[in-house]
Amino acid sequence: MKGKQLLFIRDVSLYTLTAFGGPQAHIAVLLREFVEKRRYVTEEELMELNALSQIMPGPSSTQTLVGIAWKVGGLRLAIITFLIWILPSATIMCLAAISYKMFADKDKFTSILRFIQPMAVGIVAYATYVFARKFLKSKVTIMLALGSLIATLILQTPYAFPILILLGGIISSALETQQQENELRVKLFANVNPNKVAYFIGILLFFAVLGAIINKTSPFSLPIRLFENFYRNGILIFGGGQVLVPLMYTEFVELKHYLSNSEFLSGYALQQALPGPTFAFTSFLGGIAMGNKGYSVFGQVIGSLVAVIGINLPGLILILFIVPFWNDLKKITRIKNSLSGINAVAVGFMATALILLVKPFGLSFMAYGLVAATFLLLNFTKIKAPVIIIIGVVIGLIV
Repeated sequence: MKGKQLLFIRDVSLYTLTAFGGPQAHIAVLLREFVEKRRYVTEEELMELNALSQIMPGPSSTQTLVGIAWKVGGLRLAIITFLIWILPSATIMCLAAISYKMFADKDKFTSILRFIQPMAVGIVAYATYVFARKFLKSKVTIMLALGSLIATLILQTPYAFPILILLGGIISSALETQQQENELRVKLFANVNPNKVAYFIGILLFFAVLGAIINKTSPFSLPIRLFENFYRNGILIFGGGQVLVPLMYTEFVELKHYLSNSEFLSGYALQQALPGPTFAFTSFLGGIAMGNKGYSVFGQVIGSLVAVIGINLPGLILILFIVPFWNDLKKITRIKNSLSGINAVAVGFMATALILLVKPFGLSFMAYGLVAATFLLLNFTKIKAPVIIIIGVVIGLIV
């Protein structure tokens, strides 16, 4: 491995341990450290990779970083970078899932959760607000957001998500794109390797069929179904970690009851206090889901592993598949224009999650006050989410 690649690995390791604040903060650090300081890529290349990650499903920060690694050192460096980026936070979340039951019944732990769970909901509320301000700029996008909110509240099924995302993209693309580009699209799709497309879709179909035919009493049944669930959601998540929460909550808490509201919010709050990708939260979800179904510690580790691989694999495949012909892809405005509708639908999903997350608070005015206080701190001050969660833990220890 060349000296520049070893230096890149060192810089990625440092970045992983200090990357707080979500995709917006991540891109600022990448610009400073990887473009201006080290010149691994140009500013234009970084912005294009970031734009590409926004129009594809999957973890945007992860895809941007892996795309930089691919440009610096090819496929091997890209995979090494992905592992360095995901493993620290995913490991901590796995350990949290394994140890959660040990602390869940302790009075002091319960007291801490009383504070940090509403704060986690406040973080979701702020993300919803930011997304709404950013993407709901026309009557069409507002109607799409309201439609997805109403549809998901009524239907209460994970199968509504892909249909609504597809409809949102089709509607915005049809309304905002002129009839042109046929020749360019033919040129682009002539470059597509059908074998790679088959791998991408085939993985989902294979595990979906396998999960359906394996006897549910088999110890392999739940891990296989979890992989399919996370892989499917990895295909659907546009907009990064903020959209992860509504999809995961609706499917895993409301519909399948793999974990409780309290467990979900505790894991999300912990993840907010850690550096690294928001998608590492799935490590906690997979581990808790397996533990709640009676699996051993080894089974929980397997649950965390299949969750992290499943949720990240679609985005990883896509970024490595598309980067080589991004120069052609970015010229197709129909693809770009579909994003506004997809993001509008995502805002509806986030609003749905917010409503469902608030329901268990009942008449607890303290909980609503903490939600409001967290929202106001994030919106009107420079205090970041990790600091707020740590404040909640300290208050819980003192009170």
